[in-house]
Amino acid sequence: MISEDDNIKTNSLEAWVLAARPKTLTGASVPVMIGVALAIKTAGWGSIGIIPAVLCFLFAFMMQIDSNLINDYFDCIHGNDDSATRLGPKRACAEGWITLPVMRRGLVIVSAVACLIGLPLIWFGGWEMVMVGAVCVLFAFLYTTFFSYRGLGDALVLVFFGIVPVYFTWYVCIPQALQYFNIFVLLAGVACGLVIDTLLLVNNYRDRDNDRADGKITLVVRIGERRTEQLYLYLPNVAEIILFTIVLLNGSKPFLSAAIFVVLSVLYFIPHTKTTNKLVAINRGKALNMVLGMTARDMFIFGVVTAIQIILLYNPV
Repeated sequence: MISEDDNIKTNSLEAWVLAARPKTLTGASVPVMIGVALAIKTAGWGSIGIIPAVLCFLFAFMMQIDSNLINDYFDCIHGNDDSATRLGPKRACAEGWITLPVMRRGLVIVSAVACLIGLPLIWFGGWEMVMVGAVCVLFAFLYTTFFSYRGLGDALVLVFFGIVPVYFTWYVCIPQALQYFNIFVLLAGVACGLVIDTLLLVNNYRDRDNDRADGKITLVVRIGERRTEQLYLYLPNVAEIILFTIVLLNGSKPFLSAAIFVVLSVLYFIPHTKTTNKLVAINRGKALNMVLGMTARDMFIFGVVTAIQIILLYNPV
């Protein structure tokens, strides 16, 4: 396994792997997983589109990598990745693993590859998929260069790691005859985005002192550490309430469905509560990177549990 403590050769494959931040791909896979589960229950196992599902996973992975590279590049040129004060994992441009001109070319290539992967989705979802893909690429850049400095990064996570990937994965994976507006799928996307945002909260919680000094006004800087700890704990609660409501309104046996839903939800809430306790106990410093990894693990558990809940309990009319 490649480590950031290794002697990384400039512009090498190892440098690009570290810059891509493979551990963050959990955040890309979870919403697509949930969208596919919703598509299965809408269209049936035999009618779901396997090709668009695979394309959605690949597009999500490439956009996550693209976002990571954009963040690496622009934070470096803004001076936010000073190795002397940085608490998070090392960054490729700031460490000199990838030079800025090469990173710029890499950004163009990765963005283009993401668009090429997403292009065939036009066949399954119509020409509006072009607009969806273009907006995803645009806001991948705007997140780092504009929104994250104004405390709006969490809103973008809700939209682009929740609503958009869940809803449009569901949309392109079902037959065109079933492609109608579905409020329950939209709400499932909101629930997913709330959970994915816990990863951003940990990241900004760790960096709150440096961000405040640099004039980067994240949500954590705005509301303070205690409220952030509470938000981290309770955002998934809100997400589960939303999903619970969806199941109750679309379940054939409400009482049985509710009982099964609660039992399965415990599989996520136990590790999430332990991670919250670890976050509060550590409070500051590089040790919070451990919580970042734990949060990514918890998010994946949430994705698997939610997909199972949907497949077992969700019965769309």
